[in-house]
Amino acid sequence: MRIAQIAPLYESVPPKGYGGTERVVSWLTEELVRMGHDVTLFATGDSETNARLVAGSPRALREMNGYGDALAHHYLLMEQLVKRADEFDIIHAHLDYLIFPFLRANKLKSVTTLHGRLDIPSLEPLFREFKDMPLVSISETQRAPLSFANWQATVYHGLPADLYEFHEKPADYLLFLGRICPDKGVDKAIEIATRAGIPLKIAAKIDPVDVDYFENVIKPLLDHPGVEFLGEASQAQKNELIGGAKAMLFPILWPEPFGLVMIESMACGTPVIAFNWGSVPEVMEHGVTGYICRTTDEAVEHLIDIDQFDRAGCRAVFDRRFTVAAMAQAYTDVYERLVQTEESRSLLFFGKLRKDVNVSHEDREFSVKQA
Repeated sequence: MRIAQIAPLYESVPPKGYGGTERVVSWLTEELVRMGHDVTLFATGDSETNARLVAGSPRALREMNGYGDALAHHYLLMEQLVKRADEFDIIHAHLDYLIFPFLRANKLKSVTTLHGRLDIPSLEPLFREFKDMPLVSISETQRAPLSFANWQATVYHGLPADLYEFHEKPADYLLFLGRICPDKGVDKAIEIATRAGIPLKIAAKIDPVDVDYFENVIKPLLDHPGVEFLGEASQAQKNELIGGAKAMLFPILWPEPFGLVMIESMACGTPVIAFNWGSVPEVMEHGVTGYICRTTDEAVEHLIDIDQFDRAGCRAVFDRRFTVAAMAQAYTDVYERLVQTEESRSLLFFGKLRKDVNVSHEDREFSVKQA
């Protein structure tokens, strides 16, 4: 199958550091190539892929301070896609609703995976207008606010099976991994670790919009004994960081659409201590891949016996549910269904057209004879 993958341009594919969407696009693209599909990746020029690469910007826009107008580069990328649309059987977009007018105006066979939160009131009228757009959600919880939309499937994220190593014996620390912002709950992670008396490593990115929050709220908390701030972690660093942790702290305070950190932890056999928001109950299995908590008290309590946790059982859930092979197969099923549906519509249309032409020809012949 000839497949186009359309990635955002803010990060490279895969990203050098933090970047969930671009990392998923990379894993999916490489697995589709491995499966034998003809894949073209529309992404930044510094992306690394075995697919055919079409560059929308020289490198990640975040590294170039937006490279002028970030939106302009995405529009040019989408225009390149439109000009080459005949080269693809299906277009898989990861640009949220930005690409919808291009897809509709040019009648392109497509599916769009939505990677962000959808519980924003202003989104409802927009998605009602574009309710013909085929969509994929990354959790059932994510799609709930827009249940009327044209959902084709829910496809959970997946990682390459060999990306992370299973770690049977962790070191003596807890880990917070991700981004510094109020929704991610790093202040809660510090509270949980401090109360549990276990050292905490914080490997997190700080976006410009969150610098004040870090300086005024989080930085003073870093003085707690045992709390170590490492900054943003690269992919190469994450294997040892996650695998060496007694537990991953995931005390989110927002409706997380998926949460890659949870399955990255599972792949290492590291249990997750998570707050019950968003997709957490879908992704995690309480008592098997970690613990789903409602309060900091519950989180602290679950850390008491964390050394006895069955890390092998945790990894087994990852192998069963969250590999890139499973994700790619689920997307391939969606692609094939959409392509077949479109082909069936075309056959019906041309079949009806041919019938109408034949009927019209017979009517003309009858009219001539009558005359």
